[in-house]
Amino acid sequence: MSCVMGWDEWARHDAVGLAQRVRQGDISAAELARQAAAGVALVNPALSAVVELFDDVVADPLRDGMNPAGPFAGVPYLMKDLGPTLQGRLQEMGSLLMKGHRPAVDSFLTGRLRQAGLNVIGRTTTPEFGVCSSAENPAVYVTRNPWDLAYTTCGSSAGTAAIVAAGVLPLSHATDGGGSIRIPAGVNGNIGLKASRGVFSIAPAASDLTGLVSTQGCHSRTVRDTAAFVDHCRGAAPGEFMPYWSPAEPYSQLIQRDPGRLRIALSHEWGHYRAVPHFVAELERVGRLLEGLGHHVDWALPEVDLPAAFAAQTTCYISNFAQTITNLLKPLGLVRPPADLVEPINIKIWEEGLKTSYAERAQMQTVFNTTSRGFGQFFESWDIILTPITAKPTPLVGTTEYLTLSNNPSVYDWFDNLWQNFAYTPLSNLCGIPGISLPMATQANGLPLGIQAQARQANDGLLLQLAAQIERALDGQWNQGKRPGVHVSPQS
Repeated sequence: MSCVMGWDEWARHDAVGLAQRVRQGDISAAELARQAAAGVALVNPALSAVVELFDDVVADPLRDGMNPAGPFAGVPYLMKDLGPTLQGRLQEMGSLLMKGHRPAVDSFLTGRLRQAGLNVIGRTTTPEFGVCSSAENPAVYVTRNPWDLAYTTCGSSAGTAAIVAAGVLPLSHATDGGGSIRIPAGVNGNIGLKASRGVFSIAPAASDLTGLVSTQGCHSRTVRDTAAFVDHCRGAAPGEFMPYWSPAEPYSQLIQRDPGRLRIALSHEWGHYRAVPHFVAELERVGRLLEGLGHHVDWALPEVDLPAAFAAQTTCYISNFAQTITNLLKPLGLVRPPADLVEPINIKIWEEGLKTSYAERAQMQTVFNTTSRGFGQFFESWDIILTPITAKPTPLVGTTEYLTLSNNPSVYDWFDNLWQNFAYTPLSNLCGIPGISLPMATQANGLPLGIQAQARQANDGLLLQLAAQIERALDGQWNQGKRPGVHVSPQS
């Protein structure tokens, strides 16, 4: 397959840059799609990050209604195989149960993506139903980290994380119900923003009330790409239950200015959970960098009942998930998940979730409220709180304790073990506040380590402003300018 540019030049472009080239007439959307497809062919045998390419859309970017006059001008884009649907295209959710499933309609966000000029050319991998921390079922696929193939990408936006880190695309779809944008961004060296509640629609099948903790987003390699993505893909579908909001100024303009002097809190002690010493040292180093940029930095933590918050989050996942699975079983004529088609922990979650009473959901919602109020009060005194993206090093492929392939007999013990590593991200979903993972640190095993910044609800712009200030201070050299070993243009 012919390529319109060399791989090193390709990898230096972000999505905004590629769109500028298209508008200038240097390259076409079809040429971009062909090069992205060639990049998938180059790295996917090692990574197993892309489930399917849509050959008809690669050949004809207008095939599914992409708007070539949109701001992204036909930049190729991959959709995580979970969340927004594509009419008539496969969506199999990382599960043997859903093999051959073709949704009948586009999701609202799918239309927003296409209207913005993003050319959806295929699907990326996800763990079964997005539940666990790695797209890793040998009967489906095993997605590997491009920095070191012995390690997982984490999840659940697994394939997107790997494909962006490997230089195939500058921008790709991700979803986040408890860290699924930010965690894989953090361990693959990408930028991953989980937006506030009321930014990206999950219509028509769900809303911010029914979805409660889940949202949409992307992975990118530059702050301006993430800002442009939010600017052009946000917005409410008709009839949203909850109000949607817009900033006073587009983020693409806002990020051109540094924020004022910020009050930035550091924390790695998150309830019962603590980061390993190396991660704490990296967090402290980043704190010193931010002090050098003129910000006030100190240790602080919101005054909330974190164990209660994690218990409520677990109740939310278990009860929501049971209904999700039940809704998938009905069209298949099934009354329970078949053991040969659904992973063991997911069956246990489904069984446990069916027992959830209204009183338990009401108690969960009470804790959601008190936790959100506690974080809100904290952000009266602080602008940002920084944590490592995870508490422990990235697991090796085959570490089943975090997988829904686990044989753990207790769903609650399985979730508690999950929080031991992935504690820092899910409470922003509970509270509806924004969080972003920035590729600013390194694990002892050589993999990237994201540093997460969180802010008050609807302060997404401040996170992007700070990220852009850091990007400028680093001369654009996230990950210290390094590229992973599996890359369309690896460093020699």
